[in-house]
Amino acid sequence: MADSDVTARQWRHPEKRNRPDSPTRRKPPWIRVKAPNSPTYFETRNLMRSHNLHTVCEEAACPNIGECWSRKHATMMIMGDTCTRACAFCNVKTGLPNALDADEPENVARAVKTLGLRHIVITSVDRDDLADGGAAHFAEVITRTRELAPNTTIEVLTPDFLGKDGALEVVVAARPDVFNHNLETVPGLYPTVRPGARYFASLQLLAKAKELNNDIFTKSGIMVGLGEERQAVHQVMDDLRAADVDFLTIGQYLQPTPKHHPVVDFITPEQFAAFEQAARGKGFLMVAASPLTRSSYHADRDFAALRENRLRRRAELA
Repeated sequence: MADSDVTARQWRHPEKRNRPDSPTRRKPPWIRVKAPNSPTYFETRNLMRSHNLHTVCEEAACPNIGECWSRKHATMMIMGDTCTRACAFCNVKTGLPNALDADEPENVARAVKTLGLRHIVITSVDRDDLADGGAAHFAEVITRTRELAPNTTIEVLTPDFLGKDGALEVVVAARPDVFNHNLETVPGLYPTVRPGARYFASLQLLAKAKELNNDIFTKSGIMVGLGEERQAVHQVMDDLRAADVDFLTIGQYLQPTPKHHPVVDFITPEQFAAFEQAARGKGFLMVAASPLTRSSYHADRDFAALRENRLRRRAELA
C-alpha cells in the first residue's frame, strides 16, 4: 500500500492510527460479491452527490452497495460524515463533526421523492457533541420526507442518545414506521468492540420506543464473527424479545481495515440458518440472518413482510 493510502486511512480514524495492524483473513466464497458497475448504480450515486447527501452504504463500506444501488435503494446517513464515537468495527470517519446542515431535511425528502421509494432507511453518525444528540434533526427529516413522499414508509436507525434526556421522545413523536437501534454485538464484547456505548442502555432505548408508541415496529441487529459464543447470541435474542423488539438482523462482521477489530470467525450459511431458526422460535415477527445481512439490506421487502406478520399474529390472538 502506498504511503499516501496509509496516511488517508489513518487520518480517517485518528484514534486507531497508532494501533498495530490486526491480521486480515481471506473471505470465504459465500462472502465475495461483484464490484458495482450497473448504470442504475451510478445514477443513484450521482443523485446522492447532487443532493449533498451521505450514505452509510459508502461510508461504512457495505458489501451490498452494488446490489442495493442498482435497485435504487440507499440508506441515507444524516448529520454529516464524521462520528463522535470510535467503535472498533466501524469504517465511518471519526473526529469532530461540522455543524448540522439546515438544508438536509429538504435534500433527503427530495431525494426520496425522486427515487420513488416505497421504503427509506435513514441513519446517522453519533453526535455526542449536540445537546439532543441530533434528535430534533431526525424529526425534521422524518417530517419533511412525509410531506414530500407521503406514500413512503420511513425507518430510522438511530444512535443510542446516551445521556440525552428526552431525545428518544422527540424521534418517536415524529412517527417513523420502524425504529431501529443496533446492539451490534454481545454484551461481553462491548468494552473492546463498542466501548462508547452501554449494552443495557441500548436495550432500554428499544424497550422505551415501544412503550412510547405501541404501533411502531422496533428492530435491532448484531454482527457475528467477532469472537462471541453461540450462547451469548441466544442471550441477546432473549434480551431483545424481553424488550418487545419485533425484528432481528444478524450478519457477518467484515474488517474494514487492518486497524479495525479482526474477524475471529467466518460464520457459515448453515450456522446463520440455525440462528434464524432459533430467533423465530423465540417469537420475533421477522428475522434476517445471513452472511451479507445488514440492517437495511432488503429493508423495503422485509418491512412489507413484517407488517403482514404482525397482522397475521394479531388475527391469531383475536
